[in-house]
Parts: sequence; C-alpha cells; structure tokens
Amino acid sequence: MNEGAKPAWADIPSVDRLLHEPALTALIATHGRTATVAALRQVLKDLRRGLAEASQAVPEALDETAIAARAAEALDRLFQPSLRPVLNLTGTVLHTNLGRAPLPDEAIAAIADVARGASNLEFDLDSGRRGDRDSHAEALICRLTGAEAATVVNNNAAAVLLVLNTLAQRRRVPVSRGELIEIGGAFRMPDIMARAGCTLVEVGTTNRTHLKDYAEAIDKRTGMVMKVHRSNFAIQGFTAEVEEAALAKLAHDRGIPFAVDLGSGTLVDLERFGLPHEPTPGETLAGGADLVTFSTDKLLGGPQGGVIAGRRDLIAQLKRNPLKRAMRCDKLTIAALEAVLRLYLDPDRLAERLPVLRHLARAEADIAAQAQRLCPQVAERLDGVATVEAVACHSQIGSGSMPVHSLPSAALSLRPAPTGRKVSDAALSRLAAALRRLPLPIVGRVADGAVLLDLRCMDDEVAFLDQVQALPMLLRR
Repeated sequence: MNEGAKPAWADIPSVDRLLHEPALTALIATHGRTATVAALRQVLKDLRRGLAEASQAVPEALDETAIAARAAEALDRLFQPSLRPVLNLTGTVLHTNLGRAPLPDEAIAAIADVARGASNLEFDLDSGRRGDRDSHAEALICRLTGAEAATVVNNNAAAVLLVLNTLAQRRRVPVSRGELIEIGGAFRMPDIMARAGCTLVEVGTTNRTHLKDYAEAIDKRTGMVMKVHRSNFAIQGFTAEVEEAALAKLAHDRGIPFAVDLGSGTLVDLERFGLPHEPTPGETLAGGADLVTFSTDKLLGGPQGGVIAGRRDLIAQLKRNPLKRAMRCDKLTIAALEAVLRLYLDPDRLAERLPVLRHLARAEADIAAQAQRLCPQVAERLDGVATVEAVACHSQIGSGSMPVHSLPSAALSLRPAPTGRKVSDAALSRLAAALRRLPLPIVGRVADGAVLLDLRCMDDEVAFLDQVQALPMLLRR
C-alpha cells in the first residue's frame, strides 16, 4: 500500500449507513432489526477478512446493494425451516427418513384445533376432575381391536420396552432366534430387552422353532413369553414357527403372560384393498395374546406412536410404571391419532380418506397413465437439460412392512445426457442434488443410469411441475 493511501477496509460502509438502504429497511420489516443487524455485521466481518487477505479491494464487493443482497441471503438461510415438506418420489411409501405416513386432512385439522389453545388433555369435562390422556384414543382402539384396554406411547420401540420392563424386569423372556430383529437405526431386540432389565432366552434356531423349545425354556424365573412378528424381513425354505394360539396356551398353562410385537400394525385386512395380508391386532388378541404392540405411523397411517392393547389388568400395570410418563404422547399426537382411528370406523371409504392406504392401493394403470400425462410436460421444462421417459418400475411399502412384497408402479426417468450416451455417476448425483435443492425438494432414487421419480405417492401434479420449472436454473449454476 502506498504511503498516505486509504486502507481498503476504509471504504466499507458502516452498519448505521447501511440500515438506511431501502433493501435493509425491507429486511428489518421481514426479519426484525436484531437479526438484520447481526447478519450485516457478519457480512462486513467477512468482507474485512477478505480484504485483509487480498492484494487489492474489489469495488463490487463494497457496493451497498451487494452487501444488502448478501445479508438477505444469510437471513433467508437463517429463517428457512430445517424441517420442510418434500415430494416423496422414491418409490418407498412409508419412508422412515421422509416422515413415514402422511396424515389425512382430518388429523391435520385436529392438530390445529388443539394447538391453538387449552384442551381437555387430562381433564374430565363431566366430573370436572383430572382425567387420563389415554382416554381420548383408548375406547376407539378397543373397539377396533377387541382389546379390554389400551395405552399409547411415543413409538412401538417404547411400547415393547414398557411391556418388558413392567412384566419381566429381572426375569427371563424366551424369544425365538428367528425373531431377534433389528429395526431402523441399528436398534436390536436383544438390546431393548437388556435396557428393559430382562434376560433374553434364545430358543430354537434361526429357521426352525418348536413349541417344545419354549416349554423347555420356561422356568420359575420366566416373566413372560414374547413373539416378534418379522415385519422387516422374511425367512423362507426349511422353516417352522409356533402358532400364536399354541404359545398363548403354553404361557397360560404356566401362569405367565404372552405378548406379541406386531411392529408395523394395521387395523384392517389389507387383502380387501388388493394388498398382501398382514396380521392385525384384533386377530392376534383373538388368537390368545394377552398384549399386542404396534406402530401408529406405519401401516395404520397416523402420527408417530406405539399402542399396547390387551388385558385390562396388564394395561393397568403398564400405566403405573414410572417409565410410562417418560414415554407418553403429547396433545398433538393424541389429537391426530384419535382422528385417524375414527376413519377406521368407516372402512368402506378408508382408502379414499387415508393417504397411506390410498398410495398403497393405487392401481398400476392409474400410475402409468399419470406418468404418460406428465412425461411431455416435464420434458418440455427440461429441454436441453435432461431427457425424460415414462418407465415401469416397482415401489416398496417400506418401514419394515411386508419386506418381500413389491408394488408395480411407474416413474419418470430423468437422464442428464442424451439417450444413447453413457451417463456418469457424477452427472446423476448432480441432477439428484439439484432436485433436492428446489424450494419444495423432490426426492427420487438413482437406478439404471437415471434418476427415477416414482409417481405412486404423487398427489399434487401442479406443485410438482412448478418445481421442475426451476430445475434448469439450478443445474446451470
């Protein structure tokens, strides 16, 4: 720097001066003065650091409009919610990472109603005394399952943990080796048992377990017998497992409870909707189980939660366990669950009103017709950016539900290069990443040298096409 010359940072405008800019006035009106000033100071701090490291000043960087624009970008990032809606076009209907079951309008309205103010969450309006938050869903669960009583906790893993800790703490629990499942996030049934304070007794072999295996494992230290539904994998070939009714009789003859963990529960026979049969809580209880546990946010199609249903005396024990308070659901979950359960009272219209069942039961021809309808519109918007083709594919149910079954579907195949040329993995990753950066992110899957957008869960074509319109701009950045 020449002697007597102004240092580059001296040209940086002050915060006070910048706050009089019209663009900054608008930012203050939108985001507040505190956040706007903090964003400005960070931008100016970054400028000073950059000027100190550079050999000369960049006039464009010191322009007040440019500084205001950088502050606006920082504020937009700050105030953008981290938890955002996305379009699930992965082909996995119950996608754990994407929030599992979408809620019906009735559940969303119920959440809004109780969120606005006070509610009778634990208040009995008839007596004017303290009530039980389980009461809002318990009667419906009992009606739909045939249970004597029920309680709700924050997920099915919590339901299993509560059952084990209440009925078998410091005691032994026989479970077939073929049922020692691992659920999402590396949570394993043996680990849950250990945390519950139980001793796992493995019986039988991976592929074959007989009634005598359980009988030989039961002794005076046994607290209960548990059967775990293999909802996220299947064993085929030379196999054998014990029927629930036989296990229930054995447990009752020995004077101990019998519980069944269904995992991904459904309250209706899915075969009436053209889907594979999945055991229901009602069937399980009718078969002799004393308790059954199942999720509310998988096949049931509700908010995240876990239900324990069955014998009244056992449910009463569960409710007295101090862990129950730590696992209880809040008013928003209970409101949504009650609304979803009421939809099951009208099974003839269930597929129309429950999004997860509507998506699972969609006819292949309907999805294929949608793909043909959308293909030219998407191709027009992505002209010169990607080739678009309607293709057949298969969806999966997801979240550990019916793992060996797939659903015929249709997708839009997007290739970031003309047909006939090899598409690099980098180009596919860039296209998939651009889809995820859209204002309403689109999440598909990469397969067969293309980004596949499975349309099974496509409900809003207008919103989808609006997002696709912005994709070329993102890819050219």
